[in-house]
This record gives sequence, structure tokens and C-alpha cells, in this order.
Amino acid sequence: MKPFQMTHQGVTHEGLIALPPGGGAVPTILIFPTFSGVDQLASEAAERLTGWGYGAIVCDVYGEGRTGETREECTALMRPFVEDRAMLRAILLAWADAARGADGVDGGRLAAIGFCFGGLCALDLARAGADVRAVGSFHGLFTPTGLPSPGIKAKIAVYHGWDDPMATPDQFVALGRELSEAGADWQAHAYGGTMHGFTSPRAAAPELGVLYNEVAAERAWASLRLFLAETLA
Repeated sequence: MKPFQMTHQGVTHEGLIALPPGGGAVPTILIFPTFSGVDQLASEAAERLTGWGYGAIVCDVYGEGRTGETREECTALMRPFVEDRAMLRAILLAWADAARGADGVDGGRLAAIGFCFGGLCALDLARAGADVRAVGSFHGLFTPTGLPSPGIKAKIAVYHGWDDPMATPDQFVALGRELSEAGADWQAHAYGGTMHGFTSPRAAAPELGVLYNEVAAERAWASLRLFLAETLA
């Protein structure tokens, strides 16, 4: 992977780009990381996607490559963006624009995925009416933006742990209702006995409702692979 920068309102966002061998412009997936910022989970996702023949861009949402180590640090980094969804939307759209103009990227075949806070980012990109073909949210947060929506163009897939305390069953149903009312093409997969962070092998805090689940993770990745094959063909 190589550094990939995006500048928005005077702030440099320090992302990463990975492309499969062979050259030529390829369909590319934006990856929005967890609340820790650009992290190992996002980099591992990029490696998986390039193995499938796609490009991948890991997006630094916070700017200046900021990351957190402790739960408290990560929450402090995330909070301003969750509280100002208009600011977050502008950054997400700027990332999509930057990806569209990148060397080796087929700008007409973009998708986005995200994990946890990044799952909310992926959903918000779709809610913003971004010109991307597909969006996938892994153990994402579902809170609506409260902003006007210009209409959803992307097809949406949601991969959710039913026992996730950060996205309750009621919120899961509310998201489905929101997407249906928006006329979106959406699908949602809920995995029983599965908590928040289930795709991350380093998720190991069941007392907080955060735990890796290998079976659910592989089911979600297999579903995403089919979803991308459909939407980015």
C-alpha cells in the first residue's frame, strides 16, 4: 500500500491506496475505518479486496493521520464528527471525489465499506447521494443524519451482529424503514449470537459487547464479495 492524500478545507487527510497487479483502471472500494482512525483492520480489508481484483483506498476521516489507542482517545476523536454530520458528510464526499480522480481507479465503478464508526460513514456517503455504486456497513452505527437527503444512488448492504449493544434491534429496524422510505435498493444481514466488532480478530471485550466472531465474519465477507461482483460488474 502507498500513501494517498486528500485535502479538504485546508486539512490534509492521510489515507492509503492499494491496487492489484496488472495495471489499468480498476473498480475501487473506499474503506472507512473504525473510531480508532486508519488501523490494522482497514489495512487487512484493503489486502483482501485487492486479492479479489479491486483497488482499495483507506480513508483518514479525522485528518492529519490522527489515530487513537485507548477507547477514550478514540471516542474523543470520533465525537465531533458524530455531532456534526454535515461536516462529516462533506469529508466523505471529498474522499469520493479524490478517489474518482486517482490513477489506477475506474471512477465510474466506486464502492465504499466501513467498520463501526466507518460503517456509519459508509451509510452517510450513501445518504448524501454520492455517485457510488455500492455501500457496505460492517457492525456500523445506524443513527440517522438529521440532514436533507438528495436521494440514495448506491445499493446498500448491512452486516450486523444481532447482539451489538451499539446498534440495537430497534435501530436496525429503523434503518430498514429509513432506507425503504428513501427508495433505496438495500439488503441487511443480521448474525445471531454476534456482538459489535465481529470482523476484527482483535475485538475481545465481551463485557462491552465487543467480540470477534470468525463464522459471522466469513459469512459477511462472502456476502460482500457477491454484492461487489453484482454492483461493480
